[in-house]
Amino acid sequence: MASDVRSLGKPGFKFTNWATTYSCHPELYFEPETTEEISQILAFAQKKGKKVKVIGNGHSPSDLACTTDYMISLKRYNHVIKIDKERGLVNVQGGCLIKDLNEKILPANGLAFSVQGTVSELTAAGVISTGTHGTGADMGIISSSVVELDLMTASGEILTISKDQNADLFPAAAVSLGSLGVILHVTFQCEPAFNLEQKQFPDKLDNVLKNLDKYVTGSEHFRFFYFPHTEDTLCFSANRTKKEKNLSFSWFWESLVGYHIFQALYWLSTFMSFLVPVLNRLFYNLLYAHKKEKVDRCDRIFNFNCLFKQYVTEWSIPRDKTAPVLTEIKDWILKNKFPAHFPIEVRFVKGDGIYLSPAYGWNDTCYINIIMYTPFNKIVPREKYWEAFEKVMSDYGGRPHWAKDHKYGREEFTKLYPQFETFCKIRERLDPNGMFLNSNLERVFGKNTMSKMNV
Repeated sequence: MASDVRSLGKPGFKFTNWATTYSCHPELYFEPETTEEISQILAFAQKKGKKVKVIGNGHSPSDLACTTDYMISLKRYNHVIKIDKERGLVNVQGGCLIKDLNEKILPANGLAFSVQGTVSELTAAGVISTGTHGTGADMGIISSSVVELDLMTASGEILTISKDQNADLFPAAAVSLGSLGVILHVTFQCEPAFNLEQKQFPDKLDNVLKNLDKYVTGSEHFRFFYFPHTEDTLCFSANRTKKEKNLSFSWFWESLVGYHIFQALYWLSTFMSFLVPVLNRLFYNLLYAHKKEKVDRCDRIFNFNCLFKQYVTEWSIPRDKTAPVLTEIKDWILKNKFPAHFPIEVRFVKGDGIYLSPAYGWNDTCYINIIMYTPFNKIVPREKYWEAFEKVMSDYGGRPHWAKDHKYGREEFTKLYPQFETFCKIRERLDPNGMFLNSNLERVFGKNTMSKMNV
């Protein structure tokens, strides 16, 4: 069997994430198509003493997916298992792309996700493993819509986990960073298909912050962009509607100016950083300082064009800390004359009881995301900005997004997450030898105490 399993693996493979910020060379790279193949790979890794990293679609802009041992991609393990239209339940294999569900499966069955994140080029397993979220005062993170999942542990055992079965594992498995095992199947709670009517409007940052609760609760899905080096924001409010699709697209403004010329000018600013405040104001006035309305299928409103390659980092905080946090970030940028790119994206979700959810235990949660583009793959300085942002967020008890770069380890996370040690005990029970740990997760969780005892 060992030779058969090795033949499934590809040596010499280079993995690079979407943002091209991290890459690695796993010893063997696998694309299994069946549950039996996944089981064989884990058994082979166990025999060889190798670690295993399961990846989704490589969209995490951190080293979360990197390994030098064995890498499993679920891109071929991507089928829809069952759809229950009446109950709104959709059961899929872990490698199924959310984009494929949006474009093909859900519309054909009159269903939709209640909320989604900025991008949908994510796998079912990946989107829940990293705590991906959208926005909406009454909406949880996407893992909140998980009804059940099947997990293959390091021993090859398959556990069905839900609120009724292996219920003690459910709040750990719903956001696990891939550290508990291979997520084979996920059942999502969906709702009847719907359109969203989105209204976008400019506003001043001070006014948004003064009226934040009113804005956040005034629509089903509210978020806003702040433009560094200005006083300006662009607000988005979206609500379910019976109205038909109603869109307009300008190739000149949205593609030529909003993408190609924008990227070229930001590239130029890497040589002359004093241009960034000018460009932020220019593009705000050209493209964003106007009211717009559109109606479209919900996923097309939830998703947002991320444009070109970029560095990003994002943290969550209690919603009532939004105003002081943003004010401090804004003031730091101005005081230090840092050429911060736009936008700073601000979104909102409700709290939950998922152990590693960045919204755990908070009734109302805010996520703040900062960005530095790499126009034409030109690296831009960001370290001072990142450090200042992380310090502000840390000062207010913030939690880093699991998919984004951060420097925190077990000591910090134990203080931030009341059930962190509970999660760690579950993880060590399911993976006593740390098969699913890589350097990122060893920093987060530490090395297994069980492994240390067995050495």
